[in-house]
Amino acid sequence: MTVHRTRLHRSTRPRAARPAASRGPSGTVPSRLARRLLTRLASEQGDVPGWVLITLMTAGIVVALWAVASEQIVQIFQNAMAPFLNGSL
Repeated sequence: MTVHRTRLHRSTRPRAARPAASRGPSGTVPSRLARRLLTRLASEQGDVPGWVLITLMTAGIVVALWAVASEQIVQIFQNAMAPFLNGSL
């Protein structure tokens, strides 16, 4: 597993002057944040731990609701499906 870290501090090295070729279409120099954002958006790398956490939390909420209100949930489902199944549920 690879852990990616981002720098949260500014570099203490002086910045070199950028050549005119790195200027944007309007002649302005794109900011560092804009370049990083565009690079991040263009990458194929996803946020897997975040999605795993969301999935586990969702499953936990479903289990908790099912444990507390299972009879009511079944009744709601049966009432909702009855018109489509001609009351044979």
